Amino acid sequence: MKLVMRLAVALTLALVLYFAVTFVQIWWRGHQHSSASAQAILVFGTTEDNGTPSAELRARLDQALTLYRHHRAPWVVVTGGKRPGDAQTEGQVSAIYLEDHGVARSKILVGSGVDTWQNVSSVMNRLRHYHITTVLTVTDPFHEFRAMAVATAEGLRPYPSPVGNSPTVKYQLWRYYLKETLAVGVGRIVGYQRLSEWTTSAFG
Repeated sequence: MKLVMRLAVALTLALVLYFAVTFVQIWWRGHQHSSASAQAILVFGTTEDNGTPSAELRARLDQALTLYRHHRAPWVVVTGGKRPGDAQTEGQVSAIYLEDHGVARSKILVGSGVDTWQNVSSVMNRLRHYHITTVLTVTDPFHEFRAMAVATAEGLRPYPSPVGNSPTVKYQLWRYYLKETLAVGVGRIVGYQRLSEWTTSAFG
């Protein structure tokens, strides 16, 4: 009985340590900004409102525009699928926004997906077609670690470019970090594709 209790305590401590380290890694990555150039800017999708980017999505797109205008990459890749009631996907809305702000349509690749793994996997065929292997990952700071981890797992070489002025930071940020800590902690064990399949079947 004592041995079982000791094993249970040891396992609990190991899990706490594992997720604590994961949290620190997520926080640290979200505060790194690469000065590297890449072949494409990869923008992860988030909500839109009847064809208009939400404040969070607009912050990501504006960051992508800044990178593009500074010639950090010649392509912009936008992702994000369609939520119930949406007429357009997040990726389509993002592409229109970028075009309206001076990015040539021929330099925009549009993906889809309702989570991080789907965002990346939805554009991999087109990235391979254009021989794109390096990307600047644009997303919120708390999401940067998982975004880069999924991109790496799909064969890309990502460089961090987290959004510094996202409105998300105003809303119970601890919840987002908790969600990411759990997602990364589980995803590294079971694989991000399997995690996507689990969450999609559970909530879709």
